[in-house]
Amino acid sequence: MNNKSNETIYLAQETLDKYKAEYYELVNVKRVEVQQALKEARAQGDLSENAEYDAARDLQGVVEARIRELERIIENAQVIKTQSVTSNSAIGVGATVTYKIEETGETKQVTIMGVHDSDPLNGKISNESPLALALAEANIGESIEVDAINKYSIRVIDVVYK
Repeated sequence: MNNKSNETIYLAQETLDKYKAEYYELVNVKRVEVQQALKEARAQGDLSENAEYDAARDLQGVVEARIRELERIIENAQVIKTQSVTSNSAIGVGATVTYKIEETGETKQVTIMGVHDSDPLNGKISNESPLALALAEANIGESIEVDAINKYSIRVIDVVYK
């Protein structure tokens, strides 16, 4: 693995562990199975009309692409850690933010996660989302504008790192 780039990929520890397990499985089990399937298909003779060989080559391409993707993710991963919060702390990955939509008075809560851990329907937003980008510039008690499809204003009520 040597896919280190300037790209930081924020992940929960559980997600990183899952990716490492998948990587191990692909490199140490699936890759070996595919190589064996290719060897057996080659042994059948003419490769020009060998469907088993073509299928094994296609699978090899998929497996190798996923291995490269996982290598990139693992090499660039930064595990989300807890930190203390003060009234003027930056809001970032791992923060659970309670805010009020100023136009409606509705109070909401979201947790800012990395792209691979986001689940908006369950209150986990990507650190690259318009809301998270706006929150990164805010402090507790401050009102900010969220530059989404429909712009809206929010007031940050609380920030907790769990």
